[in-house]
Amino acid sequence: MSQLRYLAAVAFVMLAAFVTPAIAQQVPVVTITSASGKVTFDRNQLEAMGLVSIKTATPWNKGVVNFEGVPLALLLDKANAHGTTATVSALNDYSVDIPTADFAQYGVILALKRDGAYMPVDDQGPYFVMYPFDSNPALRGQPYYGRAVWQVKAIAVQ
Repeated sequence: MSQLRYLAAVAFVMLAAFVTPAIAQQVPVVTITSASGKVTFDRNQLEAMGLVSIKTATPWNKGVVNFEGVPLALLLDKANAHGTTATVSALNDYSVDIPTADFAQYGVILALKRDGAYMPVDDQGPYFVMYPFDSNPALRGQPYYGRAVWQVKAIAVQ
């Protein structure tokens, strides 16, 4: 019986050695590229920049939702990424060009949380470009709905 316990303990240690690095790598990142270079931020670094809240209804969620995230104007500034257009790319390779002027003009954020919880990849996460749709009637429709990219993985600024 002790040999069985020994084998079980060895199997557990080996499993933990393989699973722990995989779990550690699951902290989502976003990569910002520009003429200044390439910078990658993980969720912890984004949160350290300070989160702001947008409470708004969207075409994809029920009712008013509280999104928390980093102002995109601040994020680009921290990445030293300056330009007039941001191409935002999603994990599914959807991409859209967004005028960077939108970020300051409308207070657009890169949302990390929805109603206080991190968004999983299979439900609009890990990051979601969010406009305050309810703050301005002009934002309720295209092209702004099309600029609200979810599953964001990268932003290229030109």
